[in-house]
Amino acid sequence: MGTISNKIAGEPRLLMEAELKPLQGERFQSTGFADLGAARYQLPDGSTEMLLVESAQSVANRLEQVCWDAVEEDLVEPLRGLPYIRVNRQGGVMLTNSLLEAHRLNSPYILEGKDVAVLDKLKVELGTDREGPVSQRVLANVLLRCDTNALLHGVFLAKKDLAGGRYRLARLLTGFIEARNVKAAESGGVKNDRVNPGGDTGKGFGNVPFHRTEFVAERMTAFFNFDLALLESYGLAANANDLVVALGLWKVRRFLRTGLRLRTACDLELKGDLVATRPTGYQIPTEKELEVTLKDKISVCRTAGLLGEVCEVNWGE
Repeated sequence: MGTISNKIAGEPRLLMEAELKPLQGERFQSTGFADLGAARYQLPDGSTEMLLVESAQSVANRLEQVCWDAVEEDLVEPLRGLPYIRVNRQGGVMLTNSLLEAHRLNSPYILEGKDVAVLDKLKVELGTDREGPVSQRVLANVLLRCDTNALLHGVFLAKKDLAGGRYRLARLLTGFIEARNVKAAESGGVKNDRVNPGGDTGKGFGNVPFHRTEFVAERMTAFFNFDLALLESYGLAANANDLVVALGLWKVRRFLRTGLRLRTACDLELKGDLVATRPTGYQIPTEKELEVTLKDKISVCRTAGLLGEVCEVNWGE
């Protein structure tokens, strides 16, 4: 690997963690699932109560969100020069893009519209054969060139036109947040109707009492796993490897600094610093150091033809 990752060359994983705490008070609101509610579980000792505060899929989305400047409708300044897919409405107004879409490059707004520029490009560069093995190396290089973010966070190109829908890459960078020794903090409230307290609540009138469950915990930790062995298996150029590592570490740093308002009642902050637990002793570069590296590697990779331009497609019925 390149200069930023020379101390982790040959390591299969870079494991990182950071202890978190509520910004105010002790209570926090966890993520929830429609058919489950809060994801609570016990360790095998039968007594330690655990809680999933933020899932891997949600953390991936949040790591992508820190890349986007909603005011400028562009990548944040340190990342400008990276390729992505921008979807425009009529008149050139942005509708969405591959960083903000749940399925990234596989978004229907990118591959299912009348503008088939991206799909045609993928057909040419990836091939459409429905039989025989597909090459993850080829897919990784294509993603690096057209949507570097999808290379880092994974993609599943489910289009039958693309090798029968068999092109997929797993996440290189995975994160989740969990809390240890949790207890429920029960509370509630009432939605008051000052005009007609006894009105039809089914139509939005009347007083409506509600129950609320938050949590307190002995410890809350954000975990991150960078699969360096998988990255090496793609056979990218050295500068491209270094770019991907720097991008992933920058996203983690940026998320921990700016993205910890997870929900209305879950506003967190760092308690200590981000540390590497494997390999031990590895010093994770600061956000500023990573920004310097990113600008340099983006420039180098663009000069070498490894990164393409931002691709714009039009969405219309």
